[in-house]
Amino acid sequence: MSGSESTVNVRSVSVGFRGRPALDGVSFVLRPGVTGLLGPNGAGKTTLLRVLATAISPDRGELSLLGEDPGTGPGKLAIRRRLGYLPQNPGFHPGFTALEFVDYVAILKELTDRRARRAEVLRVLETVGLADQRAKKIKALSGGMRQRVALAAAIIGDPDLLVLDEPTVGLDPEQRLRFRELVADLGEGRTVLLSTHQTEDVSALCRRVIVLDRGVVKFQGLPAELKAVAEGRVWSSTERDRTALAGWRTGEGTFRNIGTPPQEARRLAPTLEDGYLLLLDGAPAADQGVLR
Repeated sequence: MSGSESTVNVRSVSVGFRGRPALDGVSFVLRPGVTGLLGPNGAGKTTLLRVLATAISPDRGELSLLGEDPGTGPGKLAIRRRLGYLPQNPGFHPGFTALEFVDYVAILKELTDRRARRAEVLRVLETVGLADQRAKKIKALSGGMRQRVALAAAIIGDPDLLVLDEPTVGLDPEQRLRFRELVADLGEGRTVLLSTHQTEDVSALCRRVIVLDRGVVKFQGLPAELKAVAEGRVWSSTERDRTALAGWRTGEGTFRNIGTPPQEARRLAPTLEDGYLLLLDGAPAADQGVLR
């Protein structure tokens, strides 16, 4: 599959719950590589990922995943055979061992040959660093290890589309670095959508980024373009600037401010997080880049 070929096409998709929109006319395209999905709590990220995982159907709009229509029975089945999904709150049977749980998911993914399935289960457990913990029951594992069990289940069968909902929750800094290495490898030749609150994960991993806010796509483009939203809008001061939209004391003792700087202020190089915060606070449209 070429890097320019789209694998996910979302066109004007809307989903509502109890008369309130969770997604409102969402449109975007995904291609092979890692795309980050950012947004505050309640933005509709989990709803969007559940739509892409074929767990729920949109109320309106069109959706194509891996060249298939999830609105049809055969299309949904074909997608699920090539899809890996890590939900925000994976459901575990606590009495299963890590190996038994991943093996159970492999059976659901129609890996029927026992010897080949065993080899694949051991491969993904090794990939996520749990080979030596495979015989432990899930109830005896730490939160970070349980998250890695869920990731192993998501990548069973080498899926072409991988949907990850807050996968770094519960991971310590060393585990997160390990996770970044893994996701970077997984993004070679397949499509990965990574929902996260960690802007540093997006900076480190993602070729593109989508920002969702109150069910609407506020931005989609390159991480550098999101960072550019804050160009000229970040400055340093010796005291907290009360006119700033946000400001905090750094480890060096100075204050980092975001907003509209005074004319004489010392500008700082913006980060992706700065651009994200300004975008959500309503940065002028001219500063937000082109939605594409």
